[in-house]
Amino acid sequence: MLLVFILFAVFLILGMPVAFAIGISGFVFFVQQPALPYTMPVQLVLSETQNFTLLAIPMFMLAGNLLNKTGITKRLLQLSSVLAGHMYGTLAQVTVVLSTLMGGVSGSAIADSSMQARILGPEMNKKGYARGYSAAIIGYSALICIAVPPGIGLVLYGSIGEISIGRLFAGGIVPGLLMMVALMIAVSFTAKKRNYAPEREEIVSLNEIIPQFFKSIWALLFPVILIVGLRFGLMTPSEAGAFAAVYALFIGIFVYRELNWLSFKEAVRNTVMDVGMIMFLIALSALLSYGIVWERIPVLLSNFLLSISNSPEVIFFIILIFLFLLGMIIDSTVIILLLTSILVPVVTEIGIDLVHFGVVMVITCAIGLLTPPVGVAMYSVCSIMECSVGDYMRQCIPFLIALFIVIALLVLFPQLVTFVPNLIFGV
Repeated sequence: MLLVFILFAVFLILGMPVAFAIGISGFVFFVQQPALPYTMPVQLVLSETQNFTLLAIPMFMLAGNLLNKTGITKRLLQLSSVLAGHMYGTLAQVTVVLSTLMGGVSGSAIADSSMQARILGPEMNKKGYARGYSAAIIGYSALICIAVPPGIGLVLYGSIGEISIGRLFAGGIVPGLLMMVALMIAVSFTAKKRNYAPEREEIVSLNEIIPQFFKSIWALLFPVILIVGLRFGLMTPSEAGAFAAVYALFIGIFVYRELNWLSFKEAVRNTVMDVGMIMFLIALSALLSYGIVWERIPVLLSNFLLSISNSPEVIFFIILIFLFLLGMIIDSTVIILLLTSILVPVVTEIGIDLVHFGVVMVITCAIGLLTPPVGVAMYSVCSIMECSVGDYMRQCIPFLIALFIVIALLVLFPQLVTFVPNLIFGV
């Protein structure tokens, strides 16, 4: 497997598309194993796509793209402005609140950061916010979408690790809210130093909040309906994805009446492109995953980590540091696809709850979307905001520290993740 991993790294350095780097290096493993027939790689690639649970991925992606065309984003923005208008750095605070509310709509940090950079970025520039500061808070607040259901990373982890997606969705709620609070505190401190004054002096009354709340109620109900449906066995994860797409169509056509034929076609086109990329990765990752299991890498890794320490928390932190560093050079989706099958047996061996581990793992991997050298979301927001990566990196430090504190709390206090799933689904 050493040659396989070396080839994979070389292909990435040369700029080869990740899916092909995984597929070619994975096929090399079978070339090295004369006991395995050459028909096996083809069978593995095809069989990986026959997982019924994976149907949830294209359905949730379609639902997110449709909801973004229904006018829900505009209504959530209005609600966020009402809630955060009295705080220092109002537009930065609105970004954080909007990302929390948008988590159940987009499920993607890249999509959310790009959307907010286009919507809020120009206004932040007009108000005198530094471009690097605006790009940093837009990017880091978008990570909340990873935790708030229905995050695509949680669906991937649950599908590969054979873990309840409903419990993962429920487990992401408190971490998502903690990320929101931590980032809002960081914004308050940094905005005061920069004198980014509030838009208004006083907190708005309930009479102003309630109308905006009800305008956004369909988006806010979305993750609630999904979790309730999964909890009471009304839907499987795949059926929940299909329901989400129908729900989005219903809202767009009959409630807000803003979904037209052109926007529907654009949503479907974006979904096809997104699904094609992810499913191609999933299919080809089966080759590397098989080689990893064949070489007993999970067992070797488990023994190695247990030789370092007997403390589950220490091992957990070591794994997270490795995931964070890996996330700086490899996309988070690829990490989840490749390492879930390795790490699930390891954390099971040391007694860490798989839902707890999955939520923290997905959040940690996603931070790589906002770090050099290959942070996709970072380059996206910097491009839209027209700021340099260096300026962005200088401004993002307080927000990165805030997220590290949240992750440390999640590791040290597992109940922050497991309380809601245990409450809803039982222990």
